Amino acid sequence: MNKIATICPYCGCGCGLYLHVENNTIVGVSPVRNHLVNKGSLCVKSWNCFEFVHHPDRLKYPLIKEKNGAFRRASWDEALRLVAARLLEIRKSSGPDSISIVSSAKSTNEENYVMMKFARAVIGTNNIDHCARLCHSSTVGGLADSFGSGAMTNSINEIVHAKLLFVIGSNTTEQHPMIGMHMLDAVDRGAVLIVADPRKTQIAGLAQFHLRHRPGTDVALLNGIMNVIIDDRLVDIPFVKRRTEKFDSFRALITKYPPEAVERITGVSAQDIKKVARLYATEKKAMLFYSMGITQHTTGVDNVCACANLTMLTGHIGLPMTGLNPLRGQNNVQGACDMGALPNVYSGYQEIRDPKSRKKFEMAWKVKLPRDPGLTLMEMFNGVLKGDTKALYIMGENPAVSNPDVTHTVNALKKLDFLVVQDIFLSDTAEYAHVVLPAATFAEKDGTFTNTERRVQKISAAIEPVGESKPDWEIICALSREMGYDLNYRATHEIMEEIALLTPIYRGILHHRLEGDSGLQWPCPSATHPGTPFLHRKKFAKGFGTFMPVDYVPPAEMPDSEFPFILTTGRTCFHYHTRTMSRRTSTLERECPECLIEINPSDADSLQIKHMNVVRVSSRRGVLTGRVYITENTPGGVVFMPFHFGEAPVNMLTNPALDPSAKIPEYKVCAVRIELIK
Repeated sequence: MNKIATICPYCGCGCGLYLHVENNTIVGVSPVRNHLVNKGSLCVKSWNCFEFVHHPDRLKYPLIKEKNGAFRRASWDEALRLVAARLLEIRKSSGPDSISIVSSAKSTNEENYVMMKFARAVIGTNNIDHCARLCHSSTVGGLADSFGSGAMTNSINEIVHAKLLFVIGSNTTEQHPMIGMHMLDAVDRGAVLIVADPRKTQIAGLAQFHLRHRPGTDVALLNGIMNVIIDDRLVDIPFVKRRTEKFDSFRALITKYPPEAVERITGVSAQDIKKVARLYATEKKAMLFYSMGITQHTTGVDNVCACANLTMLTGHIGLPMTGLNPLRGQNNVQGACDMGALPNVYSGYQEIRDPKSRKKFEMAWKVKLPRDPGLTLMEMFNGVLKGDTKALYIMGENPAVSNPDVTHTVNALKKLDFLVVQDIFLSDTAEYAHVVLPAATFAEKDGTFTNTERRVQKISAAIEPVGESKPDWEIICALSREMGYDLNYRATHEIMEEIALLTPIYRGILHHRLEGDSGLQWPCPSATHPGTPFLHRKKFAKGFGTFMPVDYVPPAEMPDSEFPFILTTGRTCFHYHTRTMSRRTSTLERECPECLIEINPSDADSLQIKHMNVVRVSSRRGVLTGRVYITENTPGGVVFMPFHFGEAPVNMLTNPALDPSAKIPEYKVCAVRIELIK
């Protein structure tokens, strides 16, 4: 039996594991014992990450939709000729910006780079985006404004040595289990754990302090903590004077947030705010973590900037066991951002509008490139309904479940002149496609993933691709050649060599340097550089760190008499994203077979609802039904639903209102009504 070392395809932890292969079939998994992230452990998803690879639902050959709406089997030559002809026709008749590309946080760095190059060099558009727009685009924007770099500042293996862990808006032990494991190890060694979350999540139940603030009041809570730090003279004055700018305007705003006023906004007691502020400010080895509870708001960038302000105020940045650490939700969402699968940057966050950067890529790719930033993900679907976007090419994403207000998204998918979907299963989105292209899974290809701590790690093919499926990069290259541009690589190491040549933060990252180890963390500027475990050591990426004064602004939609409850969404331990992979894994599906709607016992009593009753949940955008799970973990007045389930698509209800700069939707707060179905 062969054991092939690779990286888990689920969350952003980036755990090392072996795939056990017998007769071109994966029969089991075991952890890499000395891996820096998982230390010989695996979560329930990792232990079962191979089962979907051999599922009978796998797409095994290209599909073309007939006029009657049914799919028929096609050859690769026929499918690629059709896709190339239709894209060229639409580009000629409506212009390159009538075509949009959706890249994938589940594909490799090499594949995201090739897709980014395809969009810009072959189609001639900057209309490329991916699901980071729905989870961490506010991190990229907010931390770029504050620090100059939108990534996790420190490393996972530092956590166990920290003395204080402040977790806000992250259900860490369920969504990033191996990072949660390191946190609990730190607590066992005496670290203080502070969790700020409206729900009593698993990690909140293990914390010494649980700040249970109202959904959408994160800025007020963080400003209140900083008010105490300033009033108690706990500011790291030498750091602020030496390393930051615009402190005076920031301090003037913070005076508006005394703990007593913040208590009225957030529901967190002034005493708890004071205790937490003093603990965080006085402990030098203090790490701050957040996830989508911070980012998925119309004030997502403000929330991120408030977190950055807190770390600079106390000098908790640029040292080991400190920092501001956004936890990425998918296996390669960090890498997809790094590779420039975004409408305003090339790989390495090099600006589209910078003539020097654009000239560099034009010379390398031997083609004139568009100058203006393209459409974001939500703008693409709005563009379809306006008639501006004619064609969409979607690789490894499922917006028919993951987008907010999915009725709007489905209407757009139906209206498209041409839709190509490239995936491993016939997803909810692929049902609307004109052409479906079968892709290979993580176990059937080579390449690299970049985890949440900027660690670039190699994956290796363990088996041959199922049926006629192909790695994403091979499909894109073949289509590019069909369209007249010679996008030609013999293997993924050649793609990485081009990435390194054009991308300063990846310059020293080549496949041969990633063999038999736990990878390298960018920035890695040369072939002998060991990688960077923590950022902003002597100065920030932008020079000075910038204090960003941010005021509390309520969510875009609040409860009223017609819709009296707040709906918030999130993940469960046993499923992943839109469940295309985890639903085809027997253990995971057995543990969590349906979408349950969490409500507080007091709300259930007032509505005369019993445990597991079926209810109707309505918002201004849609209606769905499901079973109720009554629990104290969800506070009164709040309803929680996981977003994984296409059978109960919570994103029929969520608010598509966007953060004005990051364009991220407000998944975490919308108003709903609950009715018992008798």
